[in-house]
Amino acid sequence: MERIAKNGLRYNNIHSTALCSPTRAALITGRNHHSAGFGVISEQATGFPGYNSIIAKDKATIGRILLDNGYATSWFGKDHNTPAFAASQVGPFDQWPTGMGFEYFYGFVGGDANQWEPNLFRNTTQIYPFEGKPEWNLVTGMADDAIDYLNRINQTMPSKPFFVKYAPGATHAPHHPTKEWVDKIHNMHLFDQGWNKVREQIFENQKRLGVIPKDTKMEPWPTKVLPDWDSLTPEAKKLYIKQVEVFAAYATYSDHEIGRVVQAIEDMGKLDNTLIIYINGDNGTSAEGGPFGTPNEVAFFNGVAVPVADQMKWYDVWGTEQTYNHMSAGWSWAFDTPFTWFKQNASKLGGIRQNMAVSWPGHIKDKGGLREQFMHVIDVVPTILEVTGIPAPKSVDGIKQAPIEGTSFAYTFDAKNAKVASRHKTQYFEMFGQWALYHEGWLLSTQVNRAPWEVTGPANPDPLNNQVLELYDLNKDFSQSQNIAKQNPDKVKQMKQMFIAEAKKYQVFPMDASVAARIVAPRPNITAGRSEFVYTHPMVGLPQGDSPFLLDSSYTITADIEVPKGGAEGMILTSGGRFAGYGFYLLKGKPVFLWNLVDLERIRWEGKDALTPGKHSLEFDFKYDGLGLGTLAFNNMSGLGRPGTGTLKVDGKVVATQSMSHTLPMILQWDESFDIGSDTLTGVNDADYKPPFALTAKLNKLTIKVDRPQLSPADIKKLEAAMRNNKASE
Repeated sequence: MERIAKNGLRYNNIHSTALCSPTRAALITGRNHHSAGFGVISEQATGFPGYNSIIAKDKATIGRILLDNGYATSWFGKDHNTPAFAASQVGPFDQWPTGMGFEYFYGFVGGDANQWEPNLFRNTTQIYPFEGKPEWNLVTGMADDAIDYLNRINQTMPSKPFFVKYAPGATHAPHHPTKEWVDKIHNMHLFDQGWNKVREQIFENQKRLGVIPKDTKMEPWPTKVLPDWDSLTPEAKKLYIKQVEVFAAYATYSDHEIGRVVQAIEDMGKLDNTLIIYINGDNGTSAEGGPFGTPNEVAFFNGVAVPVADQMKWYDVWGTEQTYNHMSAGWSWAFDTPFTWFKQNASKLGGIRQNMAVSWPGHIKDKGGLREQFMHVIDVVPTILEVTGIPAPKSVDGIKQAPIEGTSFAYTFDAKNAKVASRHKTQYFEMFGQWALYHEGWLLSTQVNRAPWEVTGPANPDPLNNQVLELYDLNKDFSQSQNIAKQNPDKVKQMKQMFIAEAKKYQVFPMDASVAARIVAPRPNITAGRSEFVYTHPMVGLPQGDSPFLLDSSYTITADIEVPKGGAEGMILTSGGRFAGYGFYLLKGKPVFLWNLVDLERIRWEGKDALTPGKHSLEFDFKYDGLGLGTLAFNNMSGLGRPGTGTLKVDGKVVATQSMSHTLPMILQWDESFDIGSDTLTGVNDADYKPPFALTAKLNKLTIKVDRPQLSPADIKKLEAAMRNNKASE
């Protein structure tokens, strides 16, 4: 990034949406995230137009526009703009990168990926380049593939222009750098003094570099949210330093590999006429590890905080394939200096302000210059169109195109415009019911009422009005630290009305403040409306969003198999992997059903005897003791993650029974799939087997029956009363 900045321009006032795939939707379409259907991530999609996770055909991506104008277009790394219900091999593929104008795709479709063993695709075909290569890492693998792609284009048709969208997994969790980079960062001892001191050092460095005004104020450390470093135990300090060193190694490693791709362009002799836009960050720094950090991000999404003492079990393997790790939010707060709060917090600059470097060596002459104009990621597409001389299309495939909503910042490339006023005058922000409005230097914002790690609990029922509003003059207050709402009540009212107008214009309404509830809310799914699923042939790679959902329900899984002479073993059915999931398998001939509860606990049912040769019927029956997903309609999560009792049967005879005091409420491991007959990527229990663990018995039939709880009239009455009480207390 430093190379790009020194050879081009630095930008300190560009903004995102506060969350990953919404920002990406805005980035590739030039429209606001709600306009593009991505008010939230696809796993939280609802049926309203601003939140359905579908980029409509009237909003062609920059990939499609450039493709139609002769460019070779490609996308490397993270997608997460394919609806969860369209992510399987059944498709449809029109919302995959290859269906949105990117001729070549090498990356992962979901929200995050194990960098050691990713759920990886080339175009729409799953690939496994890491098999038999324990040192392989996607950060390098992706750079290698991009370099190969660029050289292939250049050698085949040197005159063909190219467009690359490059979105590495870094620095989204899990943080998976190689040991080489972890050692480099550790030996620098950058973080030994703790997050308070690091924050102060960052602040001073920013002023020294001139990227923030010298009179910028920094708010006190938020002791009500996060502890001071000096108050921590020695064990906590040791853990948190390990967490942040791995995070920093991941960021540095990724930046290095991006540098290799840039160098490849220079080696082809094409760097001078290549526009490179490098936007750094995971929106604001992610705090989804919570105050303690976590060895397993899947635990966070299931509402589980892992205490420091328990995390020390993974200290020596932090960042390896044994963890799905994230760091303490204390570091995230420090890394968002001079601002406050985090990714997800759309009303605070700590959640939406990015840094950006832009180079175009043959055209930008103000090397290392600083640009301070207000910008947003929706401005990237119109900028690219302006510099390429390509007009925004009026129609694509006969479909009239919606207007581009961003404003080109190409004018800033000229040194004479270094200090001119921003051409982007007004911009709304909204995420999970927290919102803000920027207008010509003023920022109206809601007071933060939910930390990113607070994902369960009742949601704000009226996120438009049930808010404390704050007002900032960013022309005088760079860090959004001086709330002047009380002194300017008329300005507050005026800007709220402006926000409402923008929200109506860009499909923001109805606003929804729920987080976890939307993860398990009903949405289109190829399993929707079905309670029975029958399989007669091995199959792997079915994504979580397109497979039977067993959580918060009773279910019965029956496998009719035929054991050969000499016995059998292997995977019958699994969903998830090392960091959360379940498996139904034969181990040394004995039937096993196992639940992996976010790698903290494994509950196991096992037959005592190996199966004899011949036909057998294996059954796992689970009775769920809870009200299920129906409670979500009442802003209540009490029906989720409840206890239940499982029974394992062989040929109708009970061989094991035990209860679970709690179950997973939300998700399995997102980047692992539903597999029949073998296990791809990681296994649910390393102590039992290593993938692929192919089934050596013949699978004649596998049947899954799901019995979802139904609310009784009495249940509904209680839930309605609880909802009224919650509203009254608010």
